[in-house]
Amino acid sequence: MTLPVKKTYKLFVGGKFPRSESARSYQPSETKHIHVTRGSRKDLRDAVLAARIGQKAWSSSSAYLRGQILYRLAEMLETRSAALCEELAQSGVTKANAKREVLASIALAIWYAGLPDKLQSLLGSQNAVQGPFFSFSTIEPSGVVGVIAPETPSLLGMLALCLPVLVSGNAVVALCSESAPCASLALGEVFATSDFPGGTINLLAGLRSELAIHFASHRDIDGLLVAGKPDALITQAAADNVKRVRYCDLPAAAFRDVSRLRSLHWVEPFVEVKTLWHPVAQ
Repeated sequence: MTLPVKKTYKLFVGGKFPRSESARSYQPSETKHIHVTRGSRKDLRDAVLAARIGQKAWSSSSAYLRGQILYRLAEMLETRSAALCEELAQSGVTKANAKREVLASIALAIWYAGLPDKLQSLLGSQNAVQGPFFSFSTIEPSGVVGVIAPETPSLLGMLALCLPVLVSGNAVVALCSESAPCASLALGEVFATSDFPGGTINLLAGLRSELAIHFASHRDIDGLLVAGKPDALITQAAADNVKRVRYCDLPAAAFRDVSRLRSLHWVEPFVEVKTLWHPVAQ
């Protein structure tokens, strides 16, 4: 007789799986039989430090390589699809809906895998100017971007907000669904085997009411993508450090239509445009 091995759902920071420095845990409302590591403000600071290091390696990779790594992510999602379906089922998602969500997540990752080496063409430009000059506008990543994922769907919702931020070379610090974090935290195992540089993406679990305001006020987070309606407290805290904030106010039903998630709409706010001038020989 073998003893069952219960899974411990931990954070994913800097390519590793730490427990919270606070030693706290909580029981999500959708999975009350499971204790999940509860991240703290100190865990957020550690994740931002890791993201700053990871972003240097990720952004310096060629766009073609970033696309290959994102495709590897899709491969790992496919490999772990059965386990991800089980983790979604723990949160009350039916088996049929869990399978649809995982398949949609794979399809979304494949679409974004084809985007990195096309972004310069899509968002950059050659500018018409007078005089003997070439003028080009090129894009660069903003840096470290915080993501606050929707409560549901927990897996697809997390990827729908993280992937558009990652494709341009940003690093991500993401807060998982509070009520159903298991599948989102399991993404750490997927990212860890997908060739992302350590720290490129970091996953925290915990209470949104506690951590969201710290995401907004942290001065080394360059941008923030928040699921839900605009929040005055988050907007005000972010304004104090001139952080770019965007809200993804999509209903849960909208995530079932993957075509609505395949868009530059959440890519463009988290890139910077640099214009170059070059003289033309006469």
